Amino acid sequence: MVPDDKGLLHDLLQKQPAVLGSLQIASGLLSVGVGIIFSLAQEMNESLFTLFRVSHLTGILFIIAGGLSNLLFKYPRLLPVSHVANCGCIVVAAVAACLIIVDLSNWNPAYEQYLRVELLELCVLGLELILSTILCFWFSREKSSKSL
Repeated sequence: MVPDDKGLLHDLLQKQPAVLGSLQIASGLLSVGVGIIFSLAQEMNESLFTLFRVSHLTGILFIIAGGLSNLLFKYPRLLPVSHVANCGCIVVAAVAACLIIVDLSNWNPAYEQYLRVELLELCVLGLELILSTILCFWFSREKSSKSL
């Protein structure tokens, strides 16, 4: 008996990028939820977090990147698109983390509840950043091995 040929992205799919993509979607939904709460509870000019809609932007981008990572099993040709989306998420998450750090550096006890939620969002951004970095590493290795 001859074994079947390995399919497209076989080695990558063995690492289960869909699991990390699902985590991206879940953390993205959490970010969007936090953003909705902040937009309802705070004035626009009270923090950079609210002013730039950091949570909405990062949440939506991570939902899209996670969805693309989940679709790789069925549509392997989405690998370059998913790679670019995850790289973009890394850049946006780094900028968002800087904005949140600036807000946290101006800690005011009157806004302690809001700042604690921003700290939670910073932790979620850290998780999202790690997930996207791992996926980008896997995707770049897969792209380089296929081009050899």
